[in-house]
Amino acid sequence: MMEENRPRAGVMEQLAPGVRRLLAPNPSPMTYWGTNTYVLGEGAVTVIDPGPALPAHYDALLAGLAPGETIAHILVTHAHLDHSPLARPLAEATGAPVLAFGPAEAGRSAVMERLAAQGLSGGGEGVDSEFAPDETLADGDRVPLGDGRSLEVLHTPGHMAGHLSFALGDVVFTGDHVMGWASTLISPPDGDLAAFLASCTRLLARDDRIFYPAHGAPIEAPAARLSWLIAHRENREAHILAELAAGPATIPALARAIYTDTPPALIPAAERNIFAHLINLTSRNRVRARPQLGPSATFEAI
Repeated sequence: MMEENRPRAGVMEQLAPGVRRLLAPNPSPMTYWGTNTYVLGEGAVTVIDPGPALPAHYDALLAGLAPGETIAHILVTHAHLDHSPLARPLAEATGAPVLAFGPAEAGRSAVMERLAAQGLSGGGEGVDSEFAPDETLADGDRVPLGDGRSLEVLHTPGHMAGHLSFALGDVVFTGDHVMGWASTLISPPDGDLAAFLASCTRLLARDDRIFYPAHGAPIEAPAARLSWLIAHRENREAHILAELAAGPATIPALARAIYTDTPPALIPAAERNIFAHLINLTSRNRVRARPQLGPSATFEAI
């Protein structure tokens, strides 16, 4: 991504008719430039991913609205601290309802629920455990925009079990499911690789024109990006299986062998991604965990 294309934080930008973007001032190794907050429609607008609890971002969002504009809906793709915390203050200030799939843990699979019950928690990616929407959304629901159009709700689990994307015709606001700068973190028990790949396949079948991600620039070749994400995960799986063919290994050992060029600060996230692959491989009877499935287990090929 060319640095000169980086948007300015705190400046509302018009990306397309009825589509505006406001970049939050929260750049980091996990968020790239920061979180993209989108404002859709005109008059009574819809906000997607209000963002982190930063007063400067809150002020810029309200100041960036046109005179007389109001906020009708606040949509949250998922309950991470760089996406959802500003939803409640914004709702209290405007009276707009907060809409999402559910609280942070909503939608977990039985396997992930068992891991959570055993004490597994996220790997520092910042779950907003206090998030609670005013209204829940399900796959196929519609959210009206102030300009007569409506958003289609797409349940796209993977990055989180309750992750939602929002389609406006052949344009999709993808949250963290598809990002404009890197592959998506899959961190159990909230992240689920099998669900992520299924969601990628579903979006690929839609043949959309453009993706607006929560991090990074617009994706103007969605099919190519989705195909790359799927191939990236398939290649990672093959690498893990090749390492295990040489003998049993732990997650830290696999991370050292596979993520050889990754900065040390990102190794914990790499280990979470490997664990997501191992959960998927275990469910498909390709890998066995000893003494039981968990981040401290030793894994061996079957």
